[in-house]
Amino acid sequence: MESTGKTKDAGYQVGVRRTFPVTVHDAWDYLFSEKGIQTWLGYHYEIKWQRNQQYTTKYGTHICIRTYKDLSHVRLKYQKKDWDNNSTIQLRVLYAKTGTTISFHQEKLLDELQRNEMKTHWDRVLHQIEKHLNKKAH
Repeated sequence: MESTGKTKDAGYQVGVRRTFPVTVHDAWDYLFSEKGIQTWLGYHYEIKWQRNQQYTTKYGTHICIRTYKDLSHVRLKYQKKDWDNNSTIQLRVLYAKTGTTISFHQEKLLDELQRNEMKTHWDRVLHQIEKHLNKKAH
């Protein structure tokens, strides 16, 4: 029997998404503001969103920018401090009829444990984003 989130060639993956009653611009502006970056990435300093720029968060997570497309998506190589493996995160901001969908997709996770850890993490992140964006929408 296949495990949840197991892919044929990219290890385990997880995806979470939520739609918010704001414009794509408002969602993007928040996600890439200092507060937004702290919320979803845990990084407290200025980031140059250019390919191959590397950073380490205050929690010891190593990130490397792979792709940045303004108002669309970003892809990062991502390795938590206590992990032996790298994973890939893609954050997408998508137009939706009722506002904007923010989607996190992470692949190349080692096992179900990492998948569950990151699912919990991204669910929490979306909850924090929701708190901020709902204030903006009202």
